[in-house]
Amino acid sequence: MCGIVAYLGHREACPIILKGLHRLEYRGYDSAGVALLNGDLNVYKKKGKVSDLEAYIAEKDTHATVGMGHTRWATHGEPNDENAHPHYSTSERIAIIHNGIIENYAALKKHLQQQGHVFHSDTDTEVFVNLIEEIQKQNSCSLEEAVRLALHEVVGAYAIVVLSKDAPNQLIAARKGSPMVIGIGDGEFFIASDATPIIEYTNEVVYVNDYEIVMIRDGQLNIRTKEDVSQTPYIQKLELELDSIEKGGYPHFMLKEIFEQPRSILDSMRGRLELEASHLNMGGIRAYEQKFVNAQRIIIVACGTSWHAGLVAEYLIEDLARIPVEVEYASEFRYRNPIITERDIVIAISQSGETADTLAAIELAKSKGATIFGICNVVGSSIARATDAGAYTHAGPEIGVASTKAFTAQVTVLTLLAMIMGQKRGTLTDTKLRELMVELDTIPAKVTKALELDTEIRAIAEIFKDASNFLYLGRGYNFPVALEGALKLKEISYIHAEGYPAAEMKHGPIALIDENMPMVVIATRDSSYEKVVSNIQEVKARKGRIIAVVSEGDKVIPAMAEFVIEVPHTSEVLMPLVSVIPLQLLSYHIAVLRGCNVDQPRNLAKSVTVE
Repeated sequence: MCGIVAYLGHREACPIILKGLHRLEYRGYDSAGVALLNGDLNVYKKKGKVSDLEAYIAEKDTHATVGMGHTRWATHGEPNDENAHPHYSTSERIAIIHNGIIENYAALKKHLQQQGHVFHSDTDTEVFVNLIEEIQKQNSCSLEEAVRLALHEVVGAYAIVVLSKDAPNQLIAARKGSPMVIGIGDGEFFIASDATPIIEYTNEVVYVNDYEIVMIRDGQLNIRTKEDVSQTPYIQKLELELDSIEKGGYPHFMLKEIFEQPRSILDSMRGRLELEASHLNMGGIRAYEQKFVNAQRIIIVACGTSWHAGLVAEYLIEDLARIPVEVEYASEFRYRNPIITERDIVIAISQSGETADTLAAIELAKSKGATIFGICNVVGSSIARATDAGAYTHAGPEIGVASTKAFTAQVTVLTLLAMIMGQKRGTLTDTKLRELMVELDTIPAKVTKALELDTEIRAIAEIFKDASNFLYLGRGYNFPVALEGALKLKEISYIHAEGYPAAEMKHGPIALIDENMPMVVIATRDSSYEKVVSNIQEVKARKGRIIAVVSEGDKVIPAMAEFVIEVPHTSEVLMPLVSVIPLQLLSYHIAVLRGCNVDQPRNLAKSVTVE
């Protein structure tokens, strides 16, 4: 959630740090700050955007070749200048930036106050830096050793970077449960929450593991564990391209990412769907193929949009592979003492691969002996490293906070997984499998055609931009799409919206329907089509305003609905990949017309790395 950037090298640090903070703005934040070390240790911080920080420091001395910066998403303490990072220790000789939550900060703070430490903020982070200072004072040890000893006393999650006035050419960093990557350049080093601030300068990176402490000094990178065991850094090459994290002429990242979906879906299938050979391939499950074949149950854990992708997977896997599936909110999973056995497979889904609740669910499932399969987008992420096996979605960077291409990429990979499982278990005939493979191969082109409806959908958005509420209805495979459509609208336009199975409308939500209630109904041609037609008639009888997403050529629903969006027809199994497109565009255009910050909606963060 919070964004971290640090630099040590031969260039001016401040411009690199500020550019990096701009690149991390998509993570969500309410304040920003920098610490620069050049003889003096200067901390400058400001509530608001990175641009507010830039204006604040415009006339200040920012000359330094060592420094660090931070964008804060408030947890402990309201958003204001005092609670913004970096934080000084009491002596102002040490400064820290921190992503995460220290759960035992209150007890530590009380003890440190008794030792004479003075606090100026409401944050847990200020406790952390004063703990380091107190340990260094009591033990007369190096800063690195003080950080290591402090990590034994804090409980919670953290990614930290520490600067000291007494160590003028040194950066110390550590992580547990919050992401951190080190960039290695020519005589220079970069630290960041993810690779986006680094890619402009180097493609060689080291992903820091939990309980590791990083020390950069004298042109050397050293990594040790919390138990003081030396580690050999594993240097990886970044696949990220600079133009993939820029808008490329689009007004917003979200719109760019919506229109990237034909390519991202294709990339998610590349090498996995071999149509000419009638072959499906997913290397991540090869070593665990028998586990999947013999699984007594599959549990899917995820949050937000990834949870909706998991709901689609429940339909897919039970339909094609005939294995019982449970879809769990990762945030609730470990708090209800779930029953997990060694024969279970847990599929963890996360765009970032850093979602704290999903990581916690993985830890619980692993402790019970379940096989863990991860589906995420970010190479080298924590979930990719914590699971037994997995598959990357290859969607490319998703900068907009509201996930779009991540959803369709996840559903694509989950569809391939369900097809492979159905083939291996003998529950999917060769004929049906071939039909699905042929149809899946057409999906990028059909998504392209759905995107051509953009102007038409914007006209509908003009009509409903001032609505106070929306209802979304779908049945079968389209029910999770209804939930996803409602979530998108809530996230970026701040309009209250709810998604329901269409048949559930008469069990409560129908009371809300009047001439002011817009209702989006996903009514494509499938096995429940006639039932959805009946649901639309019920809404129409109560004067509800109907926006229907239908299959091309439909003659029945256009006669009933006030607004109709026709999408290319495809197999019922694959329809979520197509029917979700107009809902993404509708949310986007309504939000833009309402003047909302589409890429950085209020109170939200792209990667939720705290519980």
